[in-house]
Amino acid sequence: MFRLLKLDMKLIKEIDKTILISLILLILYGTFNIYLCTKGQFGLSFVKQQLGWFAISLVALYIFVAVDYKIIFNYVPILYWGVVVLLILTMVPGIGIVVNGARGWIRLGVGNLQPSEFAKFVIILMLGKKLDEMDGKINDVKNFFTLAFYCIVPVIFIVIQPDMGMSMVCFFIVLGIFYTMGFDTRIIAGGLACLVLGIVIVWNSGLIETYQKARFTAFLNPSIDDASTYHLNQSLIAIGSGGLLGSSPSLAQDGVTTYAAQNVPEVQTDFIFAAIADQWGFLGAIVLLMLYGFLIYKMISVARTSKDIFGSVICVGIVSYFLFAILQNIGMTIGLLPITGITLPLVSYGGSSLLTTVISIALVINVGMRRKKIHF
Repeated sequence: MFRLLKLDMKLIKEIDKTILISLILLILYGTFNIYLCTKGQFGLSFVKQQLGWFAISLVALYIFVAVDYKIIFNYVPILYWGVVVLLILTMVPGIGIVVNGARGWIRLGVGNLQPSEFAKFVIILMLGKKLDEMDGKINDVKNFFTLAFYCIVPVIFIVIQPDMGMSMVCFFIVLGIFYTMGFDTRIIAGGLACLVLGIVIVWNSGLIETYQKARFTAFLNPSIDDASTYHLNQSLIAIGSGGLLGSSPSLAQDGVTTYAAQNVPEVQTDFIFAAIADQWGFLGAIVLLMLYGFLIYKMISVARTSKDIFGSVICVGIVSYFLFAILQNIGMTIGLLPITGITLPLVSYGGSSLLTTVISIALVINVGMRRKKIHF
């Protein structure tokens, strides 16, 4: 076991250091902003928890970089069905707990675990494994239904919670993978139509509470001054307050905090972008987007040069997740898209999200460092 976790110097030299640096900078940038927007009310509480998950994530990063991803290939079914079991456990009274209207969390002794965060990760792995075994023949009818089955099973339990945001994340991850693998675009269009139909069905099923619907549609008419538009309007005011260079928040724990820290709900999670724009202004937001852009560019480069389908699908799936999550999260904070519970990858507060995203990027690094044969 320990031999599997040992990294040879020749392999270490193949690690894409720029991906690693971008990853760490994004996490530190996010953690610093979490501190600035929560210190006034919660002190170091959120930062300590985030740094704890960061330490755990670094351990996971090493493990998932050190172990050859072709070995992980053999254990994908165990990981996949293990996460499905966790999703089922969220519905068991006494185990699953409700957070923000969704029964999507499992209570642990040291905190809460969100299995849906792991679901998006194992969907990518399972699709990669199956497509590799199918030699990429995605348009074969039998192959398509096999892939669809592995996509639908975890998503069903996520919809039941209900967590529409994560359901959308999973859908667009699958869409990105199917498109890059050459899936018939007419069927993709049909899939988008099915997504719309599915949203309509869930919308009218009673699973979604009235207040959740109002919050989701608030972006269509932000001028209405009620509880449904409060999050959005406070976010817009905070972003506008930042201007070009930001509101210059105090670094002291008992120092002055910005508008976002005082008025935007869920500022450390769903609305962390509003805090960043408020605290550091337009330039701070641009720095964030540049880091994301560079990381995504490097992951696309790894996908193009991967030595097998499994590696390429891993990279494409992670890129699809980043693109959708970033566009959706920022879009909702500025009123262009509906408000969902989608966080900013690596930047928002959240242990489960941070851990799974770091593991995902670790696999991208893994694929990149083994894309050519190393002679020992």
